[in-house]
Amino acid sequence: MLPPFRSSRPRRLAAVLATVAGLLATTAGAATAAPAPRSCSFVCVPDPVVLDGLHLAGNKIGLMAGNPTLRTSLSNLLKQADDALAKGPWTVVDKERVPPSGDKHDYLSLAPYYWPSQPKTPENPQGCPYVDRDGQVNPEMKNVPDKAERLVAFNSIYQLSLAWYYTGKAEYAQRAALDLRTWFLDAATKMNPNLNFAQGIPCKTDGRGIGIIEFSYTFTQVLDAARILEAGAPGWTKADGKAFRGWSADFLTWLRTSKNGTDEAKATNNHGTFYDLLTAATASYVGQRDLARQIVRDSGKARIDHQIAADGGQPEESTRTRTYHYHTFNLVALTRLAQLGKHLGVDLWSYRNPNGGSIFAAVDHLLPAATGAAPWPLPDIHFIQYAALDSVHAAADAGDWKARAAVGHIPAPPGGDLFPVRPAAEQLDDVSTT
Repeated sequence: MLPPFRSSRPRRLAAVLATVAGLLATTAGAATAAPAPRSCSFVCVPDPVVLDGLHLAGNKIGLMAGNPTLRTSLSNLLKQADDALAKGPWTVVDKERVPPSGDKHDYLSLAPYYWPSQPKTPENPQGCPYVDRDGQVNPEMKNVPDKAERLVAFNSIYQLSLAWYYTGKAEYAQRAALDLRTWFLDAATKMNPNLNFAQGIPCKTDGRGIGIIEFSYTFTQVLDAARILEAGAPGWTKADGKAFRGWSADFLTWLRTSKNGTDEAKATNNHGTFYDLLTAATASYVGQRDLARQIVRDSGKARIDHQIAADGGQPEESTRTRTYHYHTFNLVALTRLAQLGKHLGVDLWSYRNPNGGSIFAAVDHLLPAATGAAPWPLPDIHFIQYAALDSVHAAADAGDWKARAAVGHIPAPPGGDLFPVRPAAEQLDDVSTT
């Protein structure tokens, strides 16, 4: 049974506001990293689903005070946001291949690790049957662009909304709003709220519950982006917000009632953890907080009990060809669930399973390899050291002293360490195209 979590949000908010006058006095005349937004003052505290709005507000104050870590992180974020201004918008109707439903508004993708086992002939043009080659991506999946465009679109929406929050520049918010409306709301371009045809296998199945993983954390970024835009962003209206909540509520119903959704809920590895994250975050966003709270509370026994050993290893992820990747990947879901739980009064960080396994233990298990102090003890066909960085950051923020000591010794990903200004874990080593 998870202990109740007593939020310090009101006390922390008071502390943030109480420091503003003093910080402004000490920074008067000094160079600042980012101006206050025009429609959301520097004390504006958004209400994201996973991110901590108070943390974001504190970051803005830190930027005004010239914090060098925050300034560097924001500079890296703005490079990506500026790039996103010149791309998109993206839509599922752009694809040439028509889903089995006959409706291009349905999302479509192929199972990444499945390959044809026979030569392609006029009698067998697809080379069926397809066979699993774990960890090896079939390049044929690039012929169906929904998955790749979803990743770029959702990341762009997230980065643009944060860029607006920190800088106040209207063009960031307006572009995020356009991308949101194009993918989810506009009649000509919107995606239907289902994943019926995600990760299909030619000659075998049109879609699988496993395909839900393609939305399972990136959609929670979009939910946070929408909440940030609701803090007064230009270009995102109350009608937009209402429409997107309606889309999200329909999607939540599909997740909880469809065969694909109920199949994914039964998964015992990272798929099950990400399903919990997706359903809990979506429930919280649409106002079903009791449901969200129950999902997070149950994830202690349903996920941590089974998934994390006493030493912090993750047996379910230890049989893969990319064991380090899947250890870090599952931790993205667990740490985001813990951050979501904090908003709902559930302390998942403190949960210990009967063997002593916990999120902290799972993070600490990665530290020797993540810092380069020791080699990763399991096989991994494409080890990427920095993959653990965000989860280590998250654990450090939550009070893990080992993670706090280690975080500075983990290399940053190519785009820089964004965690200081978007403080929630992301998958840093995308393996979908390699």
